Amino acid sequence: MTPSPRAPLPLWLAVLLAAAAGPVLDAAFPDRDWWPLIFAGIAMVLLALRGRRAGAAFLVGFVAGESFYLVHVAWTALYLGPVPWVALSTFEALFWGVGGILITLAYRWVPRAWPSLPGRLGLLPVVVAGLWVLREFVTGTWPYGGFSWGRVAESQSQSPLAPLVAWLGISGLGFVMVWLVALVIELCFAVDAAVVWRGAVAVGAIALVLVVPAWPTPTHGTTRIAAVQGNGPAGYFDNAPPTAVLNTQIAETQKIEDEKVDMVVWPEGSAQPDPTRDPDTAAILDALSRRMDAPFIVGTITERGGRLFNTSLQWEAGKGVVDYYDKKHPVPFGEYVPDRSFWRPFAPSLIDLIGRDYTPGTRDNVFDVNGVRAGISICFDIVDDQLLTDMMQGGAQVILAQTNNADFGETDENQQQLAIARLRAIESGRALVNISTVGSSQIIAPDGSTISEIPPFRPGHMVADVPLGTTTTPATLLSRGIEFLVAGLGLFGLLVAFGGRRNPAPDVRRPLPPVR
Repeated sequence: MTPSPRAPLPLWLAVLLAAAAGPVLDAAFPDRDWWPLIFAGIAMVLLALRGRRAGAAFLVGFVAGESFYLVHVAWTALYLGPVPWVALSTFEALFWGVGGILITLAYRWVPRAWPSLPGRLGLLPVVVAGLWVLREFVTGTWPYGGFSWGRVAESQSQSPLAPLVAWLGISGLGFVMVWLVALVIELCFAVDAAVVWRGAVAVGAIALVLVVPAWPTPTHGTTRIAAVQGNGPAGYFDNAPPTAVLNTQIAETQKIEDEKVDMVVWPEGSAQPDPTRDPDTAAILDALSRRMDAPFIVGTITERGGRLFNTSLQWEAGKGVVDYYDKKHPVPFGEYVPDRSFWRPFAPSLIDLIGRDYTPGTRDNVFDVNGVRAGISICFDIVDDQLLTDMMQGGAQVILAQTNNADFGETDENQQQLAIARLRAIESGRALVNISTVGSSQIIAPDGSTISEIPPFRPGHMVADVPLGTTTTPATLLSRGIEFLVAGLGLFGLLVAFGGRRNPAPDVRRPLPPVR
């Protein structure tokens, strides 16, 4: 076994392989949902990085990231055009480039520090997988709160591996997936055929073990929830009237007849103008809440102290707002422009399209709805691991995920977000109501199955007895500790390998001196 692996591919072929990896990775996500392809895509990226120098590794990683995001988030160009789409994809690709350098250094240093077979098969795949998760962690938190969209585990909502998120969380599942691929690659490069055979059997056994049942999801009682999809216009980029979304929500809610429910859930931005300042909207919500004899959970835009918030309101007839949650992480360059004075000169017409800047909220994201603890998620909140942890620590028994996907039209974004919501239900052991203005709207059980759904881009409503979760999954108990652990394993392993890389591997061709 050589002290460190050589590049199995010339650079030009590695770059082509990296470019092809992007569409392959994307095909594993909805709407295609060919989830096994994620493993092929990971393998293509790792093979292209193996044995490269730092500069070439950056190029390979950058190309892989660029080709992936250009396909994966093409929906960002629907209303804003190609510039934000290309800019976001290129920015994320820079992280892939830096991550590529770290992974190729692992391929170079770990075999030098631990030249034995256990080092190559046992330690190297762990370090590589940890560094992959480290890159996903950084892109999900920096800058401006990060962009967690497109993590490899988010492709597995319909796969046999989905139950693992209850045990390991999204980052833990991503680590296992990359580790398994990296291990298979090392087995393929092993010289000893017996090692390859025994390793293949071991990998098969590991794969079977990974197909574990979901964490037990005991429930205690149910709450009857009505969720309404009015199929209203986007209302932001299409210059729709201020009440357009509200009117569609009212019309569909009035179709719910003779149904006794415990709460009614509307999507993000559905109750506009703001009922806390507009008496007409307030009167409408009062009348509907009185007619349904149930509180309403509605989305709106509020203004307090001269600042705007993307807000979810808990509204009760005769009382008005009894609780509210302001979205904690507004989407940069979507819901606000960070450092507007700096970025505006680069694309003034695009920056000026975002005419209002939402302020991050500070309130907890759990409502007490007549004794039921409901966790509140507004749109892209669903990708934030910490917000899920906050819900569980707040005692959430069910999750209400309100969103407005209308600005993305009939693109993959709707299905991608629904897939993440499904994983969150499994991860938390909680039923989840994913309600959109246009779809995809579903009520998802704690095991990830669908309780009820509304066809996308059609008005409709769901009424269902939703189970109330009581379990604490390992993923929510350990929270981001799993992510820190596996990312830390990668970084720590790389640093230790850097310190030990100068120790030459033993020359197996030189006979040992005789024992005297």
